[in-house]
Amino acid sequence: MTTRELLARGFRALSQGNINEAATCCKLILARHPEAVQAHFLVGLVGLASNDRNTATTAFSSVVGIEPQHAAAWAHLAKLLAEGGQVNRADVALENAVKFENDDIPQVHDVIGTAYSLLGEYQNADLWYGRAAREQADNPTFRINHANNLIYLGKTGPARKELVAALAIGPGSAQAHWLISGLDKALNRDHIEDMQSLLTKRQLPSRARAFLYYGIGKELEDLEEWEDAFAALDAGAQARRSTLEYDEAQEEATFDSLTRVYTPQWLASRPAGCDNDSPIFIVGQPRTGTTLVERIISAHSQVHSAGELQQFGNCIRRLTDYDRRERFSPELFDNAATIDPLQLGTEYLQRSAKLRGSLPRFVDKLPYNYMFLPHLLAALPKAKIIHLVRDPRDVCFSVYKQFFADAYPHSYKLDEMARHFVRYYRLMDVWRERFPGSFLDVRYEDVVADLEGNARRILNYLELPWEDACAQFHKQNSAVSTASAVQVRQPAHTRSVGRWQRYAEQLRPALDILQREGLIS
Repeated sequence: MTTRELLARGFRALSQGNINEAATCCKLILARHPEAVQAHFLVGLVGLASNDRNTATTAFSSVVGIEPQHAAAWAHLAKLLAEGGQVNRADVALENAVKFENDDIPQVHDVIGTAYSLLGEYQNADLWYGRAAREQADNPTFRINHANNLIYLGKTGPARKELVAALAIGPGSAQAHWLISGLDKALNRDHIEDMQSLLTKRQLPSRARAFLYYGIGKELEDLEEWEDAFAALDAGAQARRSTLEYDEAQEEATFDSLTRVYTPQWLASRPAGCDNDSPIFIVGQPRTGTTLVERIISAHSQVHSAGELQQFGNCIRRLTDYDRRERFSPELFDNAATIDPLQLGTEYLQRSAKLRGSLPRFVDKLPYNYMFLPHLLAALPKAKIIHLVRDPRDVCFSVYKQFFADAYPHSYKLDEMARHFVRYYRLMDVWRERFPGSFLDVRYEDVVADLEGNARRILNYLELPWEDACAQFHKQNSAVSTASAVQVRQPAHTRSVGRWQRYAEQLRPALDILQREGLIS
């Protein structure tokens, strides 16, 4: 069999899911021609298909070593490196993918979009996802990826059109069904039955089952079928957890590193940071009202909503040459202690320049920036920081019922989630004690009970004059880069306060831990 025939057979085998045959074809080709670019590229695709990231990374690196202008290999490398937290190398790979792409391969455009998304560059991601979806409109995956990014940008109308089109092409897409379930309140069981039918028709991968169960659970909650809703959400969480690696011991060590390294003496010893008062950081746990407060603030004429920016943490990773796959680790925070604050603050502002708008102030509401709070104080001493506080029981339930993309791996088992919350809670106590007055605590329950009173308190802290629009935040048309995109189009309400009580028995594994640690009575 000739090399060309082996290569064709290998690609055909991969398309049919026969990974072993595809790998064998690659070995035969490379034994004859060690620098056969297409064979190395096929090895990379086999690595992706078998979830062998190391093989895929090595193979795509070989491709660009032999053929430096291979845009597709650079794109896959950028995606792999971004997923692994190697942001410096991902930046270079992505730059080369964009430089060498030739305008006619939608698959490459889609991968470039994913790489931008992983690096927090959602506006750039939208350009590339949109290109792929237009160039190959009959590909449901491209339409779904574009829709998902549009939802993140708060563009729910265009996202809905993309999802409807995707399901018309491929009605079995679990992710599309899940995304649609989150766009509107369910009024009947029609879509629930469609999703349940998909679950019973054939054996689905764990991630697909998770999408469907979360969609079913969300719509059953809309219909106030509480017990069935939790059962579906629980099944979704179990399916999602089976797809994730979560090292709780490492998380414990990471939080220990934070409390060990970042003391008042550390902050006092740092040189001057960046003299810029434009950033407003909103931090805390997800699902605590961070988006609600963001909308209140960004309704002000002097404030732009930049969304959930990953730039600050990624700047720290770049400046420390951090290349581990784990997003957070003791190594990251130990090494970050020596970063120059001025360099960090300046690079953060440069990296976020395209997203900050033209107004005097902007909001960055990435919740887990609370872990970087000492660096925020050092690098951007004039920035304002708002910390959202909410009843731990409501937080834990609200987080548990949410399917997150690639963040918060602790959130799919009740005991793991509760222990994470305890670590977060203790860390915020440490920050309050060590850096008094450095951030404003805002209780979600207070905001929804007295919107204007708390909005005035927040604006006073931000040193902004009162504007009536801040009490009418739900009338904004700007993007909402969060899972709360639909809810924040509505006036503030108290319906979510105490919702955990409907599920007190099911939440017992989490509640027992919170009670034992003294966070609830």
